Amino acid sequence: MSAGARVAVAGRELSLSNLDKVLYPETGTTKGEVIDYYTRVAPALLAHLKGRALTLKRYPDGVEAGYFYEKRCPSHRPEWVRVAPLGGDRRGSPIPYCVVDDLPTLVWVANLASIELHTSLALAEATGCPTVVAFDLDPGEPATVVECARVALEIREVLDGLGLTCCAKSSGSKGMQLYAPLNTPVTYDATKSFSLAVARLMQKRRPEEVVSDMRKELRRGKVFIDWSQNDEHKTTVSVYSLRAMPTPTVSCPLTWDEVAAVAGGDPAPARQEATAVVERVERLGDLFAPVLELRQKLPDLATS
Repeated sequence: MSAGARVAVAGRELSLSNLDKVLYPETGTTKGEVIDYYTRVAPALLAHLKGRALTLKRYPDGVEAGYFYEKRCPSHRPEWVRVAPLGGDRRGSPIPYCVVDDLPTLVWVANLASIELHTSLALAEATGCPTVVAFDLDPGEPATVVECARVALEIREVLDGLGLTCCAKSSGSKGMQLYAPLNTPVTYDATKSFSLAVARLMQKRRPEEVVSDMRKELRRGKVFIDWSQNDEHKTTVSVYSLRAMPTPTVSCPLTWDEVAAVAGGDPAPARQEATAVVERVERLGDLFAPVLELRQKLPDLATS
């Protein structure tokens, strides 16, 4: 195993360690390759991390071993890593979250074996104002991502009828996620109420296929629409984040044609791995850019 390397990244000097350490045993993917993936996808990824409090999900011994979440940005961080003091710990003191605004910080985080990157739905400078309303579609076995895609298409239709555009991405795990960009003043109370109303509507339309109730015993064979992710105290896996699956899958933006293909029975578009995602970004650009750019107002369902 290599001792590591000193590298210069965008004018910053970093010490990288254990680059030959295997983090994905099934594919032999090393920490060096994880860092390389994040470096290569950074032109698309950084815009989605910028300005957001990051929760690290670290796998120091690889995806088949233990992991831990880390909200508090490590004290041994370089002085140029930006932090956002938010919330409070048990003593009421703010927690300094890492904020990944640039490539050196992203490489530093990847070197910590933070395979997964989880961010808030709001910017750190406005923690109570989410920039999106999110729908996390979670299949209960034996339902799969195929059923999630079918539900996603219908949610898209509902939102379109309310004048809202939305974007889809794979979770990189079992499910699928929809983001309706807002980028206008709104509260979590409003986005959570809205997402719950849509989830209940979907359950009413498809009671044999959809559940909005959080009780796990009700989810078997159905798609749970997790509206509760719209909360100041929760995080969601970032677009372009790797996932700690047996192979290096990615939470990847999907076109609606790809969602339709998955709904038709082909799960492949929702199972994309790191190398393919890098090539895809180089070819198609950031399909999730509208989430950052589109300004929409959350409709009032009481008057819609």
